[in-house]
Amino acid sequence: MANASVHPVVAEVTAAVVERSRDSRAAYLERCEAASRGGRPRGKLSCANFAHAFAGAPAADKLRALDPATVNLGIVTAYNDMLSAHQPFEGFPTLIKDAAREAGATAQVAGGVPAMCDGVTQGRPGMELSLFSRDVIAMATAIALTHDAFDGALMLGVCDKIVPGLVIGALSFGHLPTIFVPAGPMISGASNADKARVRALYAEGKVGRDELLQSEMASYHGPGTCTFYGTANSNQMMMEMMGLHLPGAAFVHPYTPLRDALTRAAATQLITLTAGKQHATPMARVVDERAIINAAAGLLATGGSTNHTLHLLAMARAAGVIFTWDDFDRLSSVTPLIARVYPNGSEDVNAFQAAGGMAFVIGELLRAGLAHQDVATVAGPGLHRYTEEPCLQDGVLAWRKGAAAPLSRDILRPVEDPFDSQGGIRLMTGNLGRAVSKISAVKPGHRVIEAPAVVFDDQETLADAFQRGELDRDLVAVVRFQGPRANGMPELHNLSPSLGVLMDRGYKVALVTDGRMSGASGKVPAALHVTPEAADGGMLARLRTGDVIRFDADAGALDVRVDPSVLMARPPAVFVQSQEGFGRELFGHMRAAVSRADAGASVLF
Repeated sequence: MANASVHPVVAEVTAAVVERSRDSRAAYLERCEAASRGGRPRGKLSCANFAHAFAGAPAADKLRALDPATVNLGIVTAYNDMLSAHQPFEGFPTLIKDAAREAGATAQVAGGVPAMCDGVTQGRPGMELSLFSRDVIAMATAIALTHDAFDGALMLGVCDKIVPGLVIGALSFGHLPTIFVPAGPMISGASNADKARVRALYAEGKVGRDELLQSEMASYHGPGTCTFYGTANSNQMMMEMMGLHLPGAAFVHPYTPLRDALTRAAATQLITLTAGKQHATPMARVVDERAIINAAAGLLATGGSTNHTLHLLAMARAAGVIFTWDDFDRLSSVTPLIARVYPNGSEDVNAFQAAGGMAFVIGELLRAGLAHQDVATVAGPGLHRYTEEPCLQDGVLAWRKGAAAPLSRDILRPVEDPFDSQGGIRLMTGNLGRAVSKISAVKPGHRVIEAPAVVFDDQETLADAFQRGELDRDLVAVVRFQGPRANGMPELHNLSPSLGVLMDRGYKVALVTDGRMSGASGKVPAALHVTPEAADGGMLARLRTGDVIRFDADAGALDVRVDPSVLMARPPAVFVQSQEGFGRELFGHMRAAVSRADAGASVLF
């Protein structure tokens, strides 16, 4: 593919990020260089260290490992069989080890990382640990790799906080080449329209829990990633955009010959990227300023999860790159929305893949100069490799050119005829602070609202008010004390059915919160991640029910129509939620140390 000239705004944003990151990036690269000095990691181990490292290995692997030229791969796995997306990982280490042996190398499971399911913890106290689990996963990844016995690393993870955590942790070992190995989406179940319909009926009390449970189990019914385009599948998109997957690996179903072939190929390809090989490519070279810009471009072009306005910032910081919400906003102004996948459309990621998938999206972004072609990837130089898709030819893994045109224009569009001329995420600013809004699923007529606020300190109180019929009017629902310092910034996806019902009844509705929505946030206009948060001196703590809020996603404005002197004269509300039980008492130090949402909401940077 010809290397199109980079769009002027993309070039300007990239140059600004490079300049802003000059010192931190240089310091990061120096740490990686220092870690790589002195030859292969295994050669630095004492005899006792070495013996411990391979004591449990099969005899043949022990003998092979004695050769200092032999490559040893470390596997970091997020396997558990509660997450449908991670259940297939149970058999991946065996596939990887066999492939490594066939290539004259060895592989070991270096360690496991926690992987909680946000789908299980939605609306429950455990959700308050969800965001912090990302940084715990990063630290657990570092613990796994700190044995320093590996020449490269394979990361097995898919879902919401797991992939960002693995990226952050792996970047602390950026001198090693690293490939991310996905498991793929589950086969499509009940339609998204039917699922949303039953959820709305349940919120109104028109169907019971039995019917709701039947609907949900028909939707989430087998191994693999949930098929809506939430944070988990946005993760997979970003790993392709950043060149950390094998091309086209994201959306191939688990337990298929092609999936197994891609898993084995990840191991053999990683061997070729290790130090001393002709194509040696440490992770620090792959994840640079251009890779971060590419990830943002993919997120904006596909209407991906707002959670990545946190995660991408934190991943960038791990590589010494300082990326901001303002960068997101500038890129969004020139990046067209070229994909509609539920909840931004009616079809799921399997239909997206069939219509052309990531190969088409990347091809369009490169053609328009909205992504950088001249990057390092685990598949070799240049993002153009990711315009290809994997296939089996006579049982052998190969790649072929991806779709040049979308097979369904209801799901994918060329950049000349997009669903929207701008990207799916908007920065909002005003006297209430800074926030992000996912507008890709919000109809244009619902993006501007001026209405009285109804203020809640938790999502349960809002749900109760809805059930009592107290919210049947135009309103801006404010749910505060949901930021990272208050209670770990839980997702508030359980609010979606109630607020959606109010919209269906003809009312003008918006949500303003210092918390998060699920990556599956849909038609309800929402200002999310408001910072400063209410528990950290933010203006949300001074709001009162009845204050008129101007919510204008088109203009990126978020203001309360109250005289500033009156607002500041009010005593701020006090956070009173419990932080005990369900393990929350163990995370007090993280709530106290966490950075603001617009800095990635991390305790690590």
